Amino acid sequence: MSRIVTVAAAQLGPIARDEPRAAVVARMIALMREAAERSADLVVYPELALTTFFPRWLLDDAEADAFFEAEMPGPETRPLFDEAAALGVGFHLGYAELTREEGETRRFNTAILVDKAGAVVGKYRKVHLPGHAEHEPEREFQHLEKRYFEVGNLGFPVWEALGGRVGMLICNDRRWPEAFRVLGLQGVELVLIGYNTPTLNGLAFEPPHRRAFHNHLSMQAGAYQNGAWVVGVAKAGREEGVDMLGGSAIVSPNGEIVAQARSVDDEVIVAACDLDDGAFLKSSTFNFAAHRRTEHYGLIVETTGLVLPRGKAP
Repeated sequence: MSRIVTVAAAQLGPIARDEPRAAVVARMIALMREAAERSADLVVYPELALTTFFPRWLLDDAEADAFFEAEMPGPETRPLFDEAAALGVGFHLGYAELTREEGETRRFNTAILVDKAGAVVGKYRKVHLPGHAEHEPEREFQHLEKRYFEVGNLGFPVWEALGGRVGMLICNDRRWPEAFRVLGLQGVELVLIGYNTPTLNGLAFEPPHRRAFHNHLSMQAGAYQNGAWVVGVAKAGREEGVDMLGGSAIVSPNGEIVAQARSVDDEVIVAACDLDDGAFLKSSTFNFAAHRRTEHYGLIVETTGLVLPRGKAP
């Protein structure tokens, strides 16, 4: 038996600070149409896909809020939803979310999953915010996600969609194995990840090849250790003076990269993902019910002196 979902990773090249939303959405629609021509069921866009990566600057509130979406879809993003419904293609979209909850204005780094009819079926808010909250003049460029976003408050949900179990992570979440594991414990079969990762650190030197290696390593490990497909989609190219990593990839449940972007521009890569490909790993090597014995963590505490949060296991 097989359950094929043909997935398109829609990498975006650089977006200028003054590039209008309408222009970006037009680029995204062009990628969606190409993906549909290649029989895609789902198109995955990057993190913060609608704008340049604005956390690289210190901005006042009004300047920063111009990069946020107060509704989804809104007037400028509605054409993307309409096109998806017309083509019969689902999509994943990362964006900066401005919302009101419990009488307070909240800002999150958010991703949504949209079905083939153009309806939002899932929302995730980034938990592992990297960078810093205050201006650090010693940096070559800023990474102020902690200034502009709150930590996500929706947990790590999994949705029944596209004939399988779908989860979402955003950028830095991919580096934390527990993020993948929470999805894996819910039987996730397809994990969608958008990212905006610079080629250089901005504070301390790391060779670009090592940063590219770690990008793929984290997604390949997350795929293999949880028996799930992983789709990682980048913002790429030289954006407002900062080189973005690119390297968008589709990873099989065995940890193998089956498709990878070769450019640093707008580019579509496609793979037919059989959601049953992870079944063997889920029933054998990574059969959590059979092998993940949480009572053994008590022995780890006794023998190492490790202090765990109350009621929690690693």
